Amino acid sequence: MTDIRLAPVPARPARQAPAPAGATAPGWWVWAAAWPVTAVFVLSNAATPLYALWQRDIGFSRGTLTLVFACYIVGLIGSLLVSGILSDRIGRRPVLVPAVLLALVACGIFATASSVAALMAARLLTGIAVGAVVSTGMAAVSDVAGPARRSQAALLASTAMVLGAGLGPLLAGVLSETLPAPTTTVFAVEAVLLVLALAVVLRMPLPRPAGGSGGSWIRVPGVPRGRGGDLLRGVAVFAPGITATSFVLSLGPSLLSNLLDTTNRVVAGAMAFVMFLAATGVQFAVRRLRPRNVLLAGALSTVLAMAALVAAVRLSSAGFLAAAVLLAGAGQGMGQLGGLSLLNSTIPARRLAEANAAMNVGGYVPAGTLPVAAGFLSDAVGLPTGATVFAAVLAAAAVAGGLTVLARRDRPSATV
Repeated sequence: MTDIRLAPVPARPARQAPAPAGATAPGWWVWAAAWPVTAVFVLSNAATPLYALWQRDIGFSRGTLTLVFACYIVGLIGSLLVSGILSDRIGRRPVLVPAVLLALVACGIFATASSVAALMAARLLTGIAVGAVVSTGMAAVSDVAGPARRSQAALLASTAMVLGAGLGPLLAGVLSETLPAPTTTVFAVEAVLLVLALAVVLRMPLPRPAGGSGGSWIRVPGVPRGRGGDLLRGVAVFAPGITATSFVLSLGPSLLSNLLDTTNRVVAGAMAFVMFLAATGVQFAVRRLRPRNVLLAGALSTVLAMAALVAAVRLSSAGFLAAAVLLAGAGQGMGQLGGLSLLNSTIPARRLAEANAAMNVGGYVPAGTLPVAAGFLSDAVGLPTGATVFAAVLAAAAVAGGLTVLARRDRPSATV
């Protein structure tokens, strides 16, 4: 009888979690991963120099203008309540693709807007797209970079945001002054940038989702237990900084009109660009400092920006206005970099997008409410008084932020 032996069936190997994409991704992919953040943030402020055109053609007050701006904040905060948690659970790409598509829809509405309602709708959609990108897009940069390049990822994600925010108004100002059909042309160019961003998102070497933290899908985003102090310090400085730049974006053209007697859109766009250029440059200048020192410098810069703003409106000084713009940009840049660096160094990848969302919720709530209040107050009592009250409130908030940072110490692992 023939002895038949069956070969043993090899045991199925245990399923292993995929290696992070950033562990093997080439260095250029880390830079490319930041492009969608830049492209969407170009849209976020591209409308700034064009508001004077819409005000002339449609007719609305400074208060209504800040209300249009606030629609952006509403969309952004609503998006932040969902997008960070969602991307930690299902992955970065399924959140980023719809975000870029919504940004393209917003471009179409802006290009054809003929009413305040259309402007509000476009700003709302822009806010939703930006909220997804500021939480998920920045986390995607960290994912592609991998654990060994997290400091570089924090710097690139932060500078991509502020660089895009500055390029938007400059591009819009130049195109709208030099080419026909200004609003159509500006947003047609931005649509091309967004299509390129979509191509990057579709090809980005991202890891599989880590699973998130459980709990409700829609909630106020937060950080793991024991990391709340890092989040608090970042928000305490980032919030006054981004509120200062939001004021410049919403009421900056009105200040220019009062102080320089000009409505030139290139000048308005250049002012916003210089502000965010300062925010970009200062981050490279302070990147080797500890986050605590970066945050303290950011708080001081915002206080000085508000002092310069008061001097500008009280003395009708374009020079003080320029100083306020530069200092406001530096304050936001350092607050943002310091906060992101703390989160990147202490928050695990499975909660990073939610942590980014939490920091931005804390920053954009005052950035949306205080400039709106200042706009309506300026309609009632005049721009100089409205700007002075706003500056006093924000300077006090920045001082409180600096004291919050001083009250806590860096963890040994937290470096920029």
